[in-house]
Amino acid sequence: MSHPSGPEVDDDMLPEYDFSKGVRGKHYRAYKAGTNVVFLDPDVAAAFGDSTSVNEALRLLLKVAKQSVPARRPNNRMQRTRRAQATKPRR
Repeated sequence: MSHPSGPEVDDDMLPEYDFSKGVRGKHYRAYKAGTNVVFLDPDVAAAFGDSTSVNEALRLLLKVAKQSVPARRPNNRMQRTRRAQATKPRR
């Protein structure tokens, strides 16, 4: 099934969009190799000059998070003590 084409098609493409210099599949190999593509919001992107600075900031954040969070959570389960077992009625 093919899509209709021509001037009668009403889609969301604005006339000022120019894909004449676009390359089909430009990032296909990187995507298939498992590269993560992350889109930053404009205000966050403005704070960083390039991907290297973003990676450095994230590595620093990971390092701080690992230092401030204990490696293992303490066991907060209620445990019976000997005294509690002794006061339990026997059958």
